[in-house]
Amino acid sequence: MSVRTRHLREASRQLARHLVGSSAAIESVRRLVAQVAPSEASVLILGESGTGKEVIAQGIHRGSGRAEGPFVPVNCGAIPGELLESELFGHEKGAFTGAISTRQGRFELAAGGTLFLDEIGDMPLPMQVKLLRVLQERRFERVGSNRTQRCDVRVIAATHQDLERRVEAGDFRTDLFYRLNVFPIDVPPLRERVEDIPALVRRFVELMQGEGRGSVAIGDQAMACLMTYRWPGNVRELSNLVERLAILYPEAPVAARDLPPKFAPQAPRIPRRGGPAADGDPEQAPAPTYSAGAPGGAASAGESSPTRPMTEVLCAEPGAEPYTQTHTAPHTQAHTDPHTQAHTDPQTQADSRKASGADLHTQAHPNPHALLTPVLPQRGIDLKAHLADLERA
Repeated sequence: MSVRTRHLREASRQLARHLVGSSAAIESVRRLVAQVAPSEASVLILGESGTGKEVIAQGIHRGSGRAEGPFVPVNCGAIPGELLESELFGHEKGAFTGAISTRQGRFELAAGGTLFLDEIGDMPLPMQVKLLRVLQERRFERVGSNRTQRCDVRVIAATHQDLERRVEAGDFRTDLFYRLNVFPIDVPPLRERVEDIPALVRRFVELMQGEGRGSVAIGDQAMACLMTYRWPGNVRELSNLVERLAILYPEAPVAARDLPPKFAPQAPRIPRRGGPAADGDPEQAPAPTYSAGAPGGAASAGESSPTRPMTEVLCAEPGAEPYTQTHTAPHTQAHTDPHTQAHTDPQTQADSRKASGADLHTQAHPNPHALLTPVLPQRGIDLKAHLADLERA
């Protein structure tokens, strides 16, 4: 086996470790990478943010004849337009205010290797003209210098934007687009390859364990919830979620209820033991409510018992009609409106007491606690005589 063959096989194994998944979409991307890597063609990687475009660019670099050279990434959208020329081509000392020394640009740093221009769609139009000239002539000059330098780099560009639409809108040069779009690779979003999510989670856990950043286990129901989520942040969002779960639940398996609500909106929000109370948690059920109106001073759990009247039966002689008296609980009497009592006709009060059979014994004992004690005369005592004795007393 030749050195070149061994190198390509090793690059393929590394690509499989970094570009994780077994779906048809990701397998197609791997085949394209393996086909274009040995060539010197420019590659344009298209895909949403977080899909792993830089991982694919690194895979192309490792599979190319420039694998021993440097891989230099540049985010064109993160550098202001007035500084991007100096960042790419370098500058001489005194070329502009603040240029206190000579500085090499990214094209010089990537000599013999690969220059990865990420977010190429955000590059200003004036810089697009200068980049096109470098790609065509393979020559450039530092800012503030008139000495032309040759560049020996392979350019791989990537963007999350629709460059064809930007060309139609006049925001991207047509000639630069066709210069970069020699070999396009479309990276599928994560929502179109959800079957790769379990393998991606395992890979992220392995990486965290290798770096000493903890571990996490995700249950089957939680994994099913992750596979139904839309993933607008794609693989980057999944990686961040796995790291967050490793911090929150380092020991116990993650259930569906442990996921943030947007990942499992239908899962019941039942916290773990010791967590905040939530509806539906049997361990966090409200304590039984007790009321003095229930027998023994307690009501049934979960409900309050209304104040009930206390009925006393005064037993008379055998065969005599029982005497019934109704008392209101003391706390109910305390809330009676005194103003209403003050304006009640005395004759009406007397008639009311006579109609309801009010007990004179109760009037003789103003102590509220006495109202709770049934007054039961001894058997054999004449009731009328007993009442007469009470009146004389």
